[in-house]
Amino acid sequence: MVRVTTTDRRGALRAGAGLVVGGALGAGCSPAIDPAARPTAARAPSRTPARATALAAPAPRAFPRQPGQITHGPRDRPRVALTFHGQGDPAIAKDLLTAAEKHGARVTVLAVGSWLDEQPGIARRILDGGHDLGNHTQRHIAVNTLSESGARAEITGCADRLRRLTGSIGTWFRPSRAPTATPLVARLARAAGYPHVLSYDVDSLDYTRPGAGAVTRKILAEVRNGSVVSLHFGYADTVTALPAVLQELDRRGLRAVTTTELLS
Repeated sequence: MVRVTTTDRRGALRAGAGLVVGGALGAGCSPAIDPAARPTAARAPSRTPARATALAAPAPRAFPRQPGQITHGPRDRPRVALTFHGQGDPAIAKDLLTAAEKHGARVTVLAVGSWLDEQPGIARRILDGGHDLGNHTQRHIAVNTLSESGARAEITGCADRLRRLTGSIGTWFRPSRAPTATPLVARLARAAGYPHVLSYDVDSLDYTRPGAGAVTRKILAEVRNGSVVSLHFGYADTVTALPAVLQELDRRGLRAVTTTELLS
């Protein structure tokens, strides 16, 4: 049995059994280091229209008795969710997806809307691989610091891209440049159709470029049943680290699944 907490302006209130809800442990999405905020040499966008029926994107749904900000899943099941902040070099993103699939793993990608604008074919690649696809705001700026109208535009802008490309806004929302959402951003996400804010309890710190070995050690030192791990597309160290991480998860009997499966 795991605990659930729901964060609002009055502080943390305890709520029934299910998932831990509230602040994650890491900083994540460092604005000083994350290269995806810098211009990248993008490939020419695919001009083939995405067909929503082929993607079969799941619609958002509420998980019973699991309100608020999800930090991890049930601790009594040997499953973990590897979640990727989606932006950066599409070749690296595809290498990471391929590496996961070779190990029979499925992941969750929280995509930046402007990245989807530049790489519209990546949404099809993610969903066709059996992975979750969700919302990481439109421009990957510090959404918690924006005005209400600005934050709303960031959330709904990315949701609109996802809907256009896949027929669904996706199940999950994660704020940009912060591990957890403010009460305002969480409310705006719910209004946009996301019942939960997806946080994490293991921060790989791959965005600090510590080297593949350090990324591997950080994850494996902290991961356990139900963990939600924060990783990023756009970093070669993450591609190098992922096979070793998956092999050790297999050895420990921990299965890497989508967030939807982790919480189902």
